[in-house]
Amino acid sequence: MAKKTTIPASQRNSLRTHRQIFTLNDEENKALNRYIAKYKVQNKSKFIREALMMTIIRKMEEDHPTLFD
Repeated sequence: MAKKTTIPASQRNSLRTHRQIFTLNDEENKALNRYIAKYKVQNKSKFIREALMMTIIRKMEEDHPTLFD
């Protein structure tokens, strides 16, 4: 198996520099923590980021402009 080459964070194109902060109510937080525990999510931040971006991308694909509506 070939050895992976790692690119230093300072040279990556997708360096995350924009912080987004949001709040959850008690029930939302409880549900999120229950899901993370049940499915053994290792990285909470990555999970939330991927879930959010999947939802955004899916919605944008559904709403893409069409020539004939």
